[in-house]
Amino acid sequence: MNLTEEQKRQYHRDGLLVLPELFSEREVAILRGEIERLCSVDADCIFREGADGAAKAMFRMHEPDGPTYSAPVRAASRQARTLGIAQQLFSDNELYMHHCKINMKPAVEGTVWNWHQDFGSWHLDGVARPEMTTMMVMLDEATEMGGCLYMLPGSHKGGWIEPYRDETTVYKTWATPADKVIEMMAKSPAPVALTGKPGTAAIFDCNILHGSGHNLSGNDRWQAYFCYNRCSNRPADVENPRPDWVRSQNWQPMDLVAEGAILAADAVPA
Repeated sequence: MNLTEEQKRQYHRDGLLVLPELFSEREVAILRGEIERLCSVDADCIFREGADGAAKAMFRMHEPDGPTYSAPVRAASRQARTLGIAQQLFSDNELYMHHCKINMKPAVEGTVWNWHQDFGSWHLDGVARPEMTTMMVMLDEATEMGGCLYMLPGSHKGGWIEPYRDETTVYKTWATPADKVIEMMAKSPAPVALTGKPGTAAIFDCNILHGSGHNLSGNDRWQAYFCYNRCSNRPADVENPRPDWVRSQNWQPMDLVAEGAILAADAVPA
């Protein structure tokens, strides 16, 4: 899949490019089936919330040596539609996966992700330059009632903002201070709600401000995230690095796979 020059300009201007229905219904069904299978796995890289311990986030589905491995998810992360688009935006074929995750907001109970920049934490991981991007794939219909992502177009141009440790959510993360978010909102276009049908995708810059609200709907909201970095931009050594499921230590270039690889992939028994 080749991006147009206008799509490339839009990405670099807004820090965001939406790609409607990038994955087929069948591919989405396969990916959802894999995630449902992995929800029963007991692993450090799966975080849970709510009265019934529903999974909120899981990581590292792309590496064959881990408990959450999924061949279809690995294939999805290496498509021309995903990895190939990131390669085009960077004009660089040597990219690796900084991390791969599934964010899940269970119906009614799925909680917020506060405003943040992905590079807020990745810079603390030892990554020097904000030459990273994330491809998000909707595995359910994303609605505002269901806690969809909101993006602040153009905010990536403001550069890295020092984050604070957010202890209010189940998965402890790094968020952007409220005063900095308000300041950026005052000089940016209105936030964009990323709504869409299952299979719709969006690729976004690592410095764009984004967040999502509570899932108030009666439907789950699952989304896959493939976070790419240049191999030449791999993290430097840091004291007490985060686990490799969130800060990969596999810095080898990823290869593209055939377009039918998701359909052909064999599920690995849990």
